[in-house]
Amino acid sequence: YQMKKYKTERCFAGAAVVLIAVILMSICLGSARIALPELLQAIKNGIGNVSTPASRIIWYARLPRTIACVLSGAALATAGAVIQGVLTNKLASPGIIGVNAGAGLAVTVCCAFGALSGWIIAGAAFGGAVAAVLLVAFTAQKISASRTTVILGGVAVNSCLNAASEAISILIPEAGMQAADFRVGGFSNVAYVRLLPAAILILAGLLVLFTLTNELDVISLGEDTAQGLGMSVKKMRTVFLTLSALLAGAAVSFSGLLGFVGLIVPHVGRKLVSNENGKLIPFCAIAGAGFVTLCDLIARTLFSPYELPVGILMSCIGGPFFLFLLIKRKGGHSG
Repeated sequence: YQMKKYKTERCFAGAAVVLIAVILMSICLGSARIALPELLQAIKNGIGNVSTPASRIIWYARLPRTIACVLSGAALATAGAVIQGVLTNKLASPGIIGVNAGAGLAVTVCCAFGALSGWIIAGAAFGGAVAAVLLVAFTAQKISASRTTVILGGVAVNSCLNAASEAISILIPEAGMQAADFRVGGFSNVAYVRLLPAAILILAGLLVLFTLTNELDVISLGEDTAQGLGMSVKKMRTVFLTLSALLAGAAVSFSGLLGFVGLIVPHVGRKLVSNENGKLIPFCAIAGAGFVTLCDLIARTLFSPYELPVGILMSCIGGPFFLFLLIKRKGGHSG
């Protein structure tokens, strides 16, 4: 037990150190290099004193982008862990079962109607994500779907929602132009005005979720076991799916359709810490934040001065990872 506890503590410490390191690199590295003394001086002077080019780059470009990476990574990774626990399916994630696509359709509709304020975009993304995840969960419950069927149903919902977004973009070219970067996924145009509302929703969702990890452990045991322990399964399932949709929808509202974060990070977390959600959820928040920030750093520095959208890089990583999981599970027949 002591060895396992020591390993868990080391994993948390390592993830925290990596997160701090990639945050500093994300702020300092790019087409314009910023020395650490310049960063410290800019922080000391505050956002009200941006007299130097370095301070302007830090406060108005690098810092909002880095905060966006941290928040979206934490939100998408924890949302993936929650969805996997609630659906008792380790192949589930916000990007695969249609949660991200639901949020994306809602944002595309907002663009079509010219509703571009931060709160409207964040609220619409949350609503679209909730509708998508509840549709998948309700359908699976009604037809008593197997774990693999839930994933297939989610993929179908994902395809339909993405098709609807594409149709709107074609019929309303202005909306298509505004939503183009959104569909790829990235942080090149992140601003405080759009980031702030989503940040409030994400932090609130994470705080609530951290208090419900014991209940998530119970519901992960299966419906019959959870009911036997006195839990109102339908009520708690709705609560957790709503929280996961809140996190994913708020993240997608400013990051675009980033895929596979909620699939990769929870799997790595289970290997490194445990299946116990009291440890897994906080670890996913830290590791997810570091993972997305690192991917964004690589995407914008690898081909500098050109920038590769981070969504493309994540798809290149996540696609093979998903195939590996399918092969490992023998095509899903074990689930």
